[in-house]
Amino acid sequence: HYAPGVQVGNTLYVSGQIGRNAAMQLVEGTEAQIVQAFDNLKNVVEAAGGTMADIVDLTSYHTDMRDLKTFMQVRDRYFSADYPAWTAIGAAQLGGSPGYLVEIKAVAVIGD
Repeated sequence: HYAPGVQVGNTLYVSGQIGRNAAMQLVEGTEAQIVQAFDNLKNVVEAAGGTMADIVDLTSYHTDMRDLKTFMQVRDRYFSADYPAWTAIGAAQLGGSPGYLVEIKAVAVIGD
């Protein structure tokens, strides 16, 4: 009972995306997990007919806030201008299992 995204009108609400690949396996390494989470986010937005440029709000959850520098470096590969509003939150555990380092949820406005 999981929806990766729900679209209401031209607004897409994307559920938290974690560093798990298509085979549902945890990706190893901090940067690799962040990249995978962003790739998963991108896939959901594109499946709804949008692009990363349509994202207006981004929330990230981190098990180690010291990873923010790496997160921001990776984020900047996906957003080149007009960055979305962003909130970063520390969390004890993500993804229902140990080992997950980041989770990213977003709101996109598609076809505005």
